Amino acid sequence: MAVMTFEVKRLLIVEDDVLTRGMLQTTLEQAGYEVIAVADGQDALRYVERRGLPHLVLADLHLPLMNGFELSAHLKRMGDVPIIILSGDDDEDNVVRGIAEYAEDYLIKPIAPRELVVRIERILSRIHDFGYAMAPILKVDDGLSVDFVRSAIWINGERTPLTPIETRLLSTLTQNSGLILTARQLVARGWPGEADQISDETLRVNLSRLRNKLTHGGTRPDYIQTERGVGYRFIFPV
Repeated sequence: MAVMTFEVKRLLIVEDDVLTRGMLQTTLEQAGYEVIAVADGQDALRYVERRGLPHLVLADLHLPLMNGFELSAHLKRMGDVPIIILSGDDDEDNVVRGIAEYAEDYLIKPIAPRELVVRIERILSRIHDFGYAMAPILKVDDGLSVDFVRSAIWINGERTPLTPIETRLLSTLTQNSGLILTARQLVARGWPGEADQISDETLRVNLSRLRNKLTHGGTRPDYIQTERGVGYRFIFPV
């Protein structure tokens, strides 16, 4: 079941050209979005560490320090955030790689402002769960916090790393806390783009590993409940 949200959508622009960055920011702010604009991938990752993933990212392909594909790979490990790659390069191999591996869309510069706004609206309209755009750190109870950006949990001050799949599953469960999610709903969020190839047994194995980490080997409460024959849900302590 989707979580309804009416918050202003946050967009992150990563573009090293000052004029293009300014044009994109002005266009999207006028369209009603909250816009954060930075010049390189490292600044983008620093922003995500402070604020969590945005609702959508626009990333130039030819960025300094790390290119748009490298940045996209970092962001996708944190959550299933939609990405639009921007480039003055219309090389077919880059376009195909960008769409196949990282991006919802790939736009060739110069970019038409109205077209860009329509494309962003179309992408966001297809997303019914913006759980990936949650705050970077979630406090579950006095002993457990989840750091979605760094893919880790903290139990009584002790850090335990999470895999990217575990992070996406936990993000989906906590965003829908109290609601039963079916196995296929969780598979779709845990393995974006690969759901047809993932079995329910693979999901169970990954949830078992996640449970073991959250319960600290069985010494803490089990936050993930199994509803046999139906699905799974996350329960926050009362």
